[in-house]
Amino acid sequence: MEFQTTAQQACYEKVTVWMQELFNKYPCARSDFPGLGMLMGSAIVEVLIYPWENDDAIINTRSYVVTGAQLDANLMHFLLRENVDMRFGAFGIDPQGDILFEHTIVGSSCDKNELKASVVAVSQVADEYDDQIVSQWGGKRALERVR
Repeated sequence: MEFQTTAQQACYEKVTVWMQELFNKYPCARSDFPGLGMLMGSAIVEVLIYPWENDDAIINTRSYVVTGAQLDANLMHFLLRENVDMRFGAFGIDPQGDILFEHTIVGSSCDKNELKASVVAVSQVADEYDDQIVSQWGGKRALERVR
């Protein structure tokens, strides 16, 4: 794995230790990008570390919620309306049309409790909404996608 900055590497190392301490399991490290992933309920949660400006990093916690759903106006309206009530994070659509939920925090000011809140919030939302979206608009939950 390659780091673009020393701040990104330091943040990754800090987050890796915290994830082990917080969730009592070793999250899987990605080989292609500084990040970790783990299964939580029916959600696969990724914690990705991006360089930010010259001397910092950002921690992006995300989960792919549904892939292959019918992306019609009703679904888009539903996701945007749900974003209004979210405390942490928001729904989005990636370039392939997959629905994801993500939350981003600043690496240098993040503490262990803030990381935990981010990971738990993202996993709970993905786990809660995947069945609802699949039942109304089709597609597959993230867990089914990797099988």
